[in-house]
Amino acid sequence: QVQESGGHLAQAGESLTLTCSASGCPSGGCARGWFRQTPGKRREWVAGLDWSSGRSYVDISVLGRFTFSKGDAANVAVLQMDKLKPEDTGVYFCAASARPRCGDCMESWEFQYWGKGIQVTVST
Repeated sequence: QVQESGGHLAQAGESLTLTCSASGCPSGGCARGWFRQTPGKRREWVAGLDWSSGRSYVDISVLGRFTFSKGDAANVAVLQMDKLKPEDTGVYFCAASARPRCGDCMESWEFQYWGKGIQVTVST
């Protein structure tokens, strides 16, 4: 199971933190990804995390503003979103892989388990 928490509402320039918890991961952990969807647009990849190496990847649209890393608790990953923009508004979905490693960690098919999504709204 994958569960998102955090987020919700912020003004432009502010920060929000999203947390992704996954259960049932193998001993090496579950690779993760964040995707977001806005009305009228296709779901887009935001960030990915190879659990084995700890290496993270973010889309160019959030580069320098978002960071994705392992949290302090087991199998918890944290998406730190700084300098938020109105275009960051959307429903954010966390996804987990059955494996600790992912390729470029940005393809939907790499992740087998998905959360229900959490709304993030950034106002001007």
